[in-house]
Amino acid sequence: MALAAVAVGALTAGLAACGGDSLEGKDDSGSSGGGKKGKVVIGAASFTEAKVMGELYRQILDDAGYDASVKTVANREIYEPQLVKGAIDVVPEYAATLAEFLNVKKNGKDAKAVASSDVDATVTALRGLAEPEGLKVLDAGGAVDQNAFAVSESFAKKHGLKTLSDLGKSGQKVKVAAGDECETRPFCAPGLKKKYGIDVTGIDPKGVGTTQAKQAVKNGEDQLVLTTTTDATLKNFGLVLLEDDKKLQNADNIIPVVNAKDAGDKEISDVLGKLTKTLTTDDLVELNRKVDAERQKEADVAKDYLASKGLIGK
Repeated sequence: MALAAVAVGALTAGLAACGGDSLEGKDDSGSSGGGKKGKVVIGAASFTEAKVMGELYRQILDDAGYDASVKTVANREIYEPQLVKGAIDVVPEYAATLAEFLNVKKNGKDAKAVASSDVDATVTALRGLAEPEGLKVLDAGGAVDQNAFAVSESFAKKHGLKTLSDLGKSGQKVKVAAGDECETRPFCAPGLKKKYGIDVTGIDPKGVGTTQAKQAVKNGEDQLVLTTTTDATLKNFGLVLLEDDKKLQNADNIIPVVNAKDAGDKEISDVLGKLTKTLTTDDLVELNRKVDAERQKEADVAKDYLASKGLIGK
């Protein structure tokens, strides 16, 4: 999968900004519904997970009677102003990431962080920053895409590891495959040392969740890799996530954000809320896997998922 962005300041920040066309002129999917309730334009960044989420939003709104379409956007710097202006109406977002994006926008790059591992507190902070922008933040769901750390299945079995706390208690020396900024960022090496007591001996700068990084852990060159909770390729490398049991990472729960004037009515909130309440992190991993590993189309996997959950008519 293409990794989703997580909190600003975290190591995967900016990955959602990879690639993609600008908002203008890229209409990726039309509507099959009657559209009697009006047009709704969904913005989706150009990586697998965002495209899948865009299709889920489009199809469930389409089924509810809206004329829904998806437009690909390059990154948050482009689509957030367009959402404010009403050029797009809805965006699938990440709670902590957007909270810090708006925090920096309002208060500057040295602003005190408002996001945390507490999803309720993070969403409250996000709403306080979003409302003056004319944005309405809907409820967060259980699906989360945030920084995560994985080890090889054999390493986990040998040392009895299920959590990051287990790794700290094991006393094992750990080299982390990640971006080179891992050495100084609080969500990576410093946090692993301080919060979990993990003996981090060095950083192997192979990138965040890259094939090379995961291969290095599979081969035993490194012991830990930084990736995300919705990485659909871990099994291919014989890797397993260790639970962030002391909540080092921020709450990057997936959350719908809408233009309050154009798409802030209760019905749109209710329609999207049904999906938000249903979608889990495991569901998202599987949807990503079907697109990236099986080469299925985002529209097809979204349709199958929504129909299987009874969220749209078959």
